[in-house]
Parts: sequence; C-alpha cells; structure tokens
Amino acid sequence: MGRGYEDRSGAAASLLLDDQLCFALYAAQRAVTAAYRPLLAELGLTYPQYLTMLVLWERGEIPVKELGAALRLDYGTVSPLLKRLEAAGLVRRERSAADERSVRLVLTEEGEAMRERAEAVPAQLLVSTGLEGAEIARLRADLHRLADAAARATPE
Repeated sequence: MGRGYEDRSGAAASLLLDDQLCFALYAAQRAVTAAYRPLLAELGLTYPQYLTMLVLWERGEIPVKELGAALRLDYGTVSPLLKRLEAAGLVRRERSAADERSVRLVLTEEGEAMRERAEAVPAQLLVSTGLEGAEIARLRADLHRLADAAARATPE
C-alpha cells in the first residue's frame, strides 16, 4: 500500500496516485472530453461550447448569470465562451427590458437548428465508451452525488 495516512475514520489511506479519487476523476474527465472532441468537431463546437448549447436547448433563453450557475462556471470563464458562440452566429446576448443590468442569452435560428445535428452525440459517445445505459445512469448519479457533497464541504 505504500506510505499512507489515516483518514477521519481512522482507516489507513494511501498516498499512491492510482489510489486517489481526484486522479481517477481527472483521468476520466480528460478521456471523456477527448472522446467528445471528434463528435463535437463535426458541429464546430468545443466541449464547453457544447455544454452551453445543451443548457440553451433545454431552457431556451436564460440570464447569463443563471447559465454560469448551471455550468458551475464564473463570469470570467463564461464571457469569452459566449463571445465565441456569438461570433459563430449561434447565440446572441440581449439586455433585459425589465432590468438593464441583466443580460440574457438567446439562441439564434442557426443555434436552434444545430440541436437536430447534435441529437446523435450522446448516443455516439455511449457507443464509444462501451458502457451500457444503466451503467452510465448509475455513474452519472454517483458523480452528481459526489459533486454535491464536495460543494457542501467547500467553504465559500
């Protein structure tokens, strides 16, 4: 087991790289993002742009602040992402008539039309992983639970 330490429960914990949850998550995230890359290249999207489009296809127009919260990204990360989507003609930003400080994101016709082409992406990724639908559903639920637990454990 190599050099270890004890966690809060008193159980021995390893300091080996392959025993770390963070490394398993990091490696999985990189591999999944790489698997998406050729699928999204056909749409002309990067992975973060795809996630943004997923939120818009699901919710329609949305305040930029809510988009950032949905993606768990800060404004400094969201803003350049939106500029690129705007330049590609997929979205437009509009000031709220009710509150000039609020900016909402709206799909263009081109952005809406891309949805149909993107509908095959989730199934194609599933095939490329070799995992079954039930396995993916369990894994996704476990990862959401982990993300929520980690967020609760993180001081603001």
